[in-house]
Amino acid sequence: MNFLAASKPSRRTTTRLLAAAALCAASGAHAQAVPRTVRLIVAYPAGGVSDVVARALGDRLAAQLGTTVIVDNRAGASGAIGMDAVAKAAPDGATLGFSAISPLVLSPHLGKLPFDPLKDIVPVASVMYSPVLLVATPASKAKDFRALIAEAKVQPGAVRWATSGPASLGHIVLEQVRATAGVDITHVPYKGGGQQLNDALSGQFEILSTNASPTLSAHIQSGKLRPLAAGAPARLESLPQVPTLAELGYSAANIHSLFGVFAPAGTPAALVAKYNAEINKALASPELRAKLTATDNVPAPGTPAAFAKEIASEFESNGRIVKAAGIKAD
Repeated sequence: MNFLAASKPSRRTTTRLLAAAALCAASGAHAQAVPRTVRLIVAYPAGGVSDVVARALGDRLAAQLGTTVIVDNRAGASGAIGMDAVAKAAPDGATLGFSAISPLVLSPHLGKLPFDPLKDIVPVASVMYSPVLLVATPASKAKDFRALIAEAKVQPGAVRWATSGPASLGHIVLEQVRATAGVDITHVPYKGGGQQLNDALSGQFEILSTNASPTLSAHIQSGKLRPLAAGAPARLESLPQVPTLAELGYSAANIHSLFGVFAPAGTPAALVAKYNAEINKALASPELRAKLTATDNVPAPGTPAAFAKEIASEFESNGRIVKAAGIKAD
């Protein structure tokens, strides 16, 4: 998640995160072949967008590597259950994890985890950015994001902003908008996304911030919900008229989920490098790119080192956000 504009991580955090990679390098002296069967732990329930993407990625990797990839859904605790399973797996290359980076960079600031996110997990490859959309419901008359902020300044507390719960991605966006604009907006927290979308359609609040999804896109296309802004690296292909929050002057609120593949610390460096190369190759395939863009997700290929640095930076940034806003886990 890009919770803040780029910031320099502390030397200690970067060192701890890259120490896991060093363990991989040490164990990578003896090159190993990719296991014949690979378990891909997905930190979310079956059927969701992240699960669909993970399964498509698993299929591509199986075809490219000539191996069997078995998807194992381990949902719960905002991804922490799945990542804990990855952390505790044998570091032999037979287990990978697919998750947003939030269990590594946000969850540690909200409570104790059963694993050390900076030592027990190795970043293998970033896969995609999942944008956050800010949509107006029938209860709002705001034609654009600036009009929304103007309304909030004139009527403190009158604008109701729904999220999927305290410390959720949408809540972080709200806190950054509040801080940047200096406005009083009422937070309406939900537990999950289903009920909040139903209430959005019936105008129970003015604004909803949530991850992009096919269901949300369908309601936008029908005109039932109006997109005001997006938290994304750039404007979305499907909504080219919708500005990013960074364009609107809210760089700190320009948040989006970064998803990637991870391995247990100690996984041989040769295997980490092999998996990274194959994942980047898969992301370049027309089939997988089409799967991502159809759900408004943005391919994000890169090196393990670049992925590790981004995680370290977000870990430091999120700690400051959580402390400054007094955010507590639900």
